[in-house]
Amino acid sequence: MPASLIHLVRHGEVHNPTKVLYGRIPGFGLSELGHRMAAAAAESLAGHPITRVYASPLQRAQESAEPWAAAFGLPIHTEDRIIEPTNKFEGQNFEFGPKVLTRPKSWPWVLNPLRPSWGEAYESIAARMLASMEDAWDATDSGEVVLVSHQLPIWTTHRKLSGAKLYHDPRKRRCTLSSITTFEKRDGRFVEVDYQDPARELAQNATDLGAV
Repeated sequence: MPASLIHLVRHGEVHNPTKVLYGRIPGFGLSELGHRMAAAAAESLAGHPITRVYASPLQRAQESAEPWAAAFGLPIHTEDRIIEPTNKFEGQNFEFGPKVLTRPKSWPWVLNPLRPSWGEAYESIAARMLASMEDAWDATDSGEVVLVSHQLPIWTTHRKLSGAKLYHDPRKRRCTLSSITTFEKRDGRFVEVDYQDPARELAQNATDLGAV
């Protein structure tokens, strides 16, 4: 039989002293607190039959997958389709909201927030995430699967599967650092069955720039 559950796990806090939107820029690994957050996420599912671990190729996701691999004695499979989306604000100090209007250079990038015009289309993100989940489900003989990814891909998957519009306010995402969003398959489609925030107490002291 295939997998029983798929857990979409967000990475922990990133070491980012200059507070830039790091996107796909290489070299952004976890902070010391981020490592503790990632460990807390893995510890929260101790006793579960985790049988396969995937991670985005970005450093912060790979490092966040390490506690899962260690706890369950599994290799980390790199999955390119669960990577952070492209973003034209990458490398900048950016905060989503009205302040963007004070930057004329950015105006062309925010003309269509429904797509969005500043990065990869929401529909594209949802399609690749769902394809990776389908393949992970079918590749697993039994047990539960962990996919360590990023805030926007996980939240887009949540909205797609819940039937919500993919356009949303990035400041209102329910996808905290090291959170776990869980799905199972019912009648041939994925259904969200749980959301956990195992690093909630640690996150009180964390910096989370999220994404746009």
